[in-house]
Amino acid sequence: MAFSLSPGVNVTEIDLTTIVPRVATTDGALAGVFAWGPANQVTLVDTEDNLVKFFGKPNTSNCQNWFTAANFLAYCNKLRLVRAADEDSYNACGDAGASSIRILNKVEFEAYSATLPDSFAIARYVGVLGNSLKVEICPTASAFATWAYKNLFGIAPGTSTYALDRSGLLDECHIVVVDVDGKISGTANKVLERYAFASKSVGAKASDGASSYYKDVINNASKYIYIINKPSGSEFDNDIETHYSSASATIVETLVNGADGTSPDLPEAYDLFANAEDIDVSLIMLGNNNSVANYVITTIAETRKDCVAFVSPQEASVVNNADPLTAVKADRAALSVDSSYAVMDSGYKYQYDKYNDVYRWVPLNGDIAGLCARTDSDRDPWWSPAGLNRGKIKNTIKLAYNPKQADRDDLYVNGINPVVTFPGSGPILYGDKTLQIKPSAFDRINVRRLFIVLEKSIAIAARYSLFEFNDTFTRAAFKSMVEPYLRGVKAGRGIYDFKVVCDETNNTPEVIDRNEFVGDIYVKPARSINFISLNFIAVRTGVAFEEVVGKF
Repeated sequence: MAFSLSPGVNVTEIDLTTIVPRVATTDGALAGVFAWGPANQVTLVDTEDNLVKFFGKPNTSNCQNWFTAANFLAYCNKLRLVRAADEDSYNACGDAGASSIRILNKVEFEAYSATLPDSFAIARYVGVLGNSLKVEICPTASAFATWAYKNLFGIAPGTSTYALDRSGLLDECHIVVVDVDGKISGTANKVLERYAFASKSVGAKASDGASSYYKDVINNASKYIYIINKPSGSEFDNDIETHYSSASATIVETLVNGADGTSPDLPEAYDLFANAEDIDVSLIMLGNNNSVANYVITTIAETRKDCVAFVSPQEASVVNNADPLTAVKADRAALSVDSSYAVMDSGYKYQYDKYNDVYRWVPLNGDIAGLCARTDSDRDPWWSPAGLNRGKIKNTIKLAYNPKQADRDDLYVNGINPVVTFPGSGPILYGDKTLQIKPSAFDRINVRRLFIVLEKSIAIAARYSLFEFNDTFTRAAFKSMVEPYLRGVKAGRGIYDFKVVCDETNNTPEVIDRNEFVGDIYVKPARSINFISLNFIAVRTGVAFEEVVGKF
């Protein structure tokens, strides 16, 4: 408190209104092989259209991961996606002699220090799709007169106002990016991007103050290429005062030597989700990446302890398999994990791929994670995502494996959640177990996710007690912050009851002397119904119900 040397009034504010915040619980995460897009970088995708825009369309080699992502987005609009790359993946470029340019994302491009190829453009991302790209620059009005793409622009390039004001001439150019083979757009020679009236002059500005210098325009806006060198033999990249020539030739560069690679580094890609302080995710999907399931569950989900991993059996275990029960149980055993932070479903679904006009078998873990996200939105994370009310799977022609009662019993004992089709109902998630072997409340999805929410929310709020005094006031403030939150969870049917202990019984002098603070939060979690008993009892006409109720 400030002190005055003369009479006056000092006003201060003390904020005691800290509350337990709501936390994100619907953020999905997936790493896998994709045909295009930034690699080894987390990208937020909110719709299937943007999935296509950022990562390309599905193909035979990546369709299962691609549709895992798309299926999750059918339930929720928040997916953190990582494209996995490997050491054999390369960017296409205009230099036929350069075959090992590897720039995975924009961060790497801006920091790239190796020798660039002798071309003016490279594909923005690694992969064979880059080999379908062509870049054409129309540098002058003379070239424009015979240019194949002049109808897209209407007016020939000339002199920008910015250059004219500085005594420069003929600095403008037009640029197109073309899908020569149609591998990206599906239409050969389709113009993917066009840039009008870009300047060949370093330092040129548009009327709004943004850079109109052609390299900046392309490198900031293009989804397909980077400009790395000035076109060979041209008058590009001079000062704004330059008087450019009126050469009549367009500049064309077709990109080659792009490669997908053969062994994407999935652990490295999933590692981008490993640190809870760097990125907030709640639902990690494995797609068809079963080879790294153990790694993701034990190294990421179990370590973070604020998210759940979702895994499906291998395709061969359920698609055209005469004994899917045995195969799925073997897949569960191969996971060799005992974890409440992991969930396994029973198989694959058949769905239509509109991009290639074929049907695909796709693992269900994207849908199961999606059901959890949708349950969060419609109810709360502590509700079970299973059953006829909340467990309906979308976009399904048929299931590869539709387990009957005897199989469902065996699957459930092994912690595998059956997905089944009943007449008239469509496919339904018919279980809500985690992969924890020990029978306890935490072998259920809703209880695990309840505690993730409670622990995460209260831990965030508890940070505001750090560096305060461990005294009666601070302990009372902590209780008054946590108890209303838990009453809200109880009102939302997430818990049956709770008790918060934060006093001298658990904050003893020894605890205080160690600069520690202890809050014990006792919770009775709500349990989802897994078994229903219906007893129909026939009685004689003259018997009063009171005589028999509770006797059987």
